[in-house]
Amino acid sequence: MTLPDLTIRPRRLRRTAAIRRMVRESALTTDDLIYPIFVDETIEEAVAVGSMPGVSRIPLADVGAMVKKVAAAGIPAVIFFGIPAHKDAIGSEAWNDAGIVQEAIRAAKVAVPSMCVIADACFCEYTDHGHCGVLHGEDVHNDETLCNLQKEVTSYARAGVDIIAPSGMMDGMIGAIRSALDSEGFQQVAVMSYAVKYASGYFGPFRDAADSTPSFGDRASYQMDPANRREAITEALLDIEEGADFLMVKPALAYMDIIRDVRDATQLPLAVYNVSGEYAMIKAAAANGWIDEQRVVMETLTGFKRAGADLIITYHALDAARWLQED
Repeated sequence: MTLPDLTIRPRRLRRTAAIRRMVRESALTTDDLIYPIFVDETIEEAVAVGSMPGVSRIPLADVGAMVKKVAAAGIPAVIFFGIPAHKDAIGSEAWNDAGIVQEAIRAAKVAVPSMCVIADACFCEYTDHGHCGVLHGEDVHNDETLCNLQKEVTSYARAGVDIIAPSGMMDGMIGAIRSALDSEGFQQVAVMSYAVKYASGYFGPFRDAADSTPSFGDRASYQMDPANRREAITEALLDIEEGADFLMVKPALAYMDIIRDVRDATQLPLAVYNVSGEYAMIKAAAANGWIDEQRVVMETLTGFKRAGADLIITYHALDAARWLQED
């Protein structure tokens, strides 16, 4: 048997672990990770989230210890989601200066002053109907919601937040936030926009964790259609014009093409959200012995980096940080 002339042999660059490290195109580090934390005003000890193994709602009293744990793992940032004791039709607890997220921000800064603290800014956890703003009938009123969003983000800024992350997909939300922050003297507070957020089935376990399931309908009238690709660039460019400092794509795993599109079309730092459903699927498969959890998690997170992400919000962050340190 005659072999072809194999002058070019790509396997030469895969032969040893050292060579593979030298030519590796994408690298994941702990600096890329952001850890989500659910803080619940109604509890006194941690409560496990059944659909998200390893994730719990924690009381305010545990925030300092949790943030210290994240810092010890080498992770530079946390993002807070709050579950308030009181909910109403407009989500007014979101701009209570003594609210659960505001107090969590303060506790985090006391525990680890250098920690980058991010606050999700939306209303679904705060409204008694579970939608992301003020309802007119069964429709979320965009502009009235923006006015409340301005009150929410300035309250977070007074508490000492570093980055505001608005997730409600209201038109004009970045411009409204930037205007409110600047007019109140918070020019230094950055905005990480959920610029490209799809109306996804992958969010289910999060709604258990954050107690934010809509009481009727869905969010398809304000979150993006999963079938749309070009619209993602329109949304990202609008948010850049309005003053966003970071962009985000959410979910991540089923939207690798969108991550790459946004990366190619824009220059801002790009975050992705490795969402609750993606996390739960890996945990369930690992629990059944169907996959190697560490290998699949690290492959998935590296895939986000390869697609163009700079930052990854993920419930796997503490495990991933440990595995990176072990390597």
